[in-house]
Amino acid sequence: MSVHLRRWPVRRGLFALLYVVPLAPFHAHAQAAPDAQQLLAASDAIRTPAQAFVLNAALTEYRSGKQVDANMLSIYTKPDAPGGTFRTLVRFEAPARDVGKLMLKNGDDLWFYDPANQASIRISPDQRLLGQEANGDVVTVNLAHDYTATLLGEEDVTDGDRQLRHCYRLSLAGNTPGLIYHRIEMWLDATNNRPVKARFFSESDRLLKTAFYRRYTMQLGAERPTEFVIIDGLDPNWVTVMRFSGYAWRAIPDAWMQRDYLARFRPE
Repeated sequence: MSVHLRRWPVRRGLFALLYVVPLAPFHAHAQAAPDAQQLLAASDAIRTPAQAFVLNAALTEYRSGKQVDANMLSIYTKPDAPGGTFRTLVRFEAPARDVGKLMLKNGDDLWFYDPANQASIRISPDQRLLGQEANGDVVTVNLAHDYTATLLGEEDVTDGDRQLRHCYRLSLAGNTPGLIYHRIEMWLDATNNRPVKARFFSESDRLLKTAFYRRYTMQLGAERPTEFVIIDGLDPNWVTVMRFSGYAWRAIPDAWMQRDYLARFRPE
């Protein structure tokens, strides 16, 4: 029996071929979504060096654009292990009424030492230090150790300099006890994993504050944010700015990170 090709229109032939040759799935060539926990770890490495170091932190509190308070801190940080927690010693340098006071984070314990009465007491990490800054905010943290990250997608957000950035949006859920924030939303620049913006929530899921990471400069071998602008979750006119300077590698004795040593600590 002969086949009359003239009676088989080309478009009908193409339609039939769709059933013979399966088409490749649309997502076959799509780029796989990045791992959220790895993104968070990469942003940690940008925020914080992996070796022992020191720096200075200047905190300034503003109400409706007017400065209402300020202090200056020296921060000594030492990692317990790669990818793990940090131990942090904070010394108050200003104002005069606070000079010499110390705060120590070792494991889950946070201690405050006042040389006036030579006593060290346990304090809460969520207790207010200045403005929106809590005690636990000025100690070094490894978010990838304390939180489990989920990638919510990609979106364009306005950074602290009012520039539009294409970012990964992460949701961080706390996985260790005693954390200041029950949940964090964080936006990372999709081109380099730099932290751009974060929102911090209470256990009741109330927005406590929004932070912008600004002024990236070369510090200890990497471009790191040297300014955090923190806006209160209820009152946008209440702003705290934390500026970091004086980064330096430092061999920090283990003795400095012990509660019993606080009375003997002397900066070198």
